[in-house]
Amino acid sequence: MGTHLYSTRLDLNEEVRDKVATLLNQTLATTLDLKTHTKQAHWNVKGKDFYQLHNFFDEMAGELEGYVDMVAERVTALASVALGTAKVAATNSVLEEYPLTAVTGEEHLKALADRYAAYGAHLRKAIDITDGLGDADTADLYTEISRTIDMRLWFIEAHLH
Repeated sequence: MGTHLYSTRLDLNEEVRDKVATLLNQTLATTLDLKTHTKQAHWNVKGKDFYQLHNFFDEMAGELEGYVDMVAERVTALASVALGTAKVAATNSVLEEYPLTAVTGEEHLKALADRYAAYGAHLRKAIDITDGLGDADTADLYTEISRTIDMRLWFIEAHLH
């Protein structure tokens, strides 16, 4: 997943911008993918907790949509190109495919817990990488997203106890 860099007065050098934009585009793909996984659960959950989980999953998907925009805008702020189509997301996401046979609340919660945990691990790795490259702003963006994702994983796992 290559990047294209435009000319900019931003004081991060081209090599840093290229590495960070490439990582951000992988995050963009993964965030879009996680949003669709969460909507899959929202649309298809069945059972006694339907209403509660249907609303919960929709709220989570809305949060992810905000992160999609934040990540894409950071890519463009680095004078690169945000790669956010569905095909790019499907190709470059770090997540496993969602189990399309999930029906019950428990099945969806377990599937989402696995994916939120994988996404959280990706975010923590990205914090370390961007901090190491000297891009504190992107590291801060990743930290902000990470806090919410960890909280959502806690909420999801609380439903499973």
